[in-house]
Amino acid sequence: MPDPTRRRALRGAAGLAVTVGAFTAVSPSRASAAEHHGGPSLAPSPAPFDFDEVYRGRRIQGRPSGGGHHHGAGYAVFVDGVELHVMRNADGTWISVVSHYDPVPSPRAAARAAVEELQGAPLVPFN
Repeated sequence: MPDPTRRRALRGAAGLAVTVGAFTAVSPSRASAAEHHGGPSLAPSPAPFDFDEVYRGRRIQGRPSGGGHHHGAGYAVFVDGVELHVMRNADGTWISVVSHYDPVPSPRAAARAAVEELQGAPLVPFN
C-alpha cells in the first residue's frame, strides 16, 4: 500500500467529520433536545407525597409502596380501601385504570378523577 498523501489524509479527515456531524445531528442528547425545542424537561419530577382524605364522600389514600414492579413507580392509591391501579407516564403525568385516557398531574388527582368517574359505584379490584 502506498504511503498516505496529503490528499488522502484530508479526505479521511473530512469523511470522519461528516460521519461525526451526521451522528450528532441524528441523536442529540435528550436534555439538549428538550431545551433546544422548548419541550418539557426530561428530569424526573419529585416523588408524590402521602395523602389521606375524604373526597366526595369517598376515602382516598396514597403512599409510596415498597415495589416498583408495576407501572405506578412504587406508589399505591386506594379508594375506600380498594387499590386503584395507577401508572406514571413518561412525561410525569398519572393515569388510572378508571380514567385511563385523562392524564392528571399527581396520584391524588388520579384518585379524585376516579371517584368522579365512578359516580358512587364501588371500585372493583384490578388483578
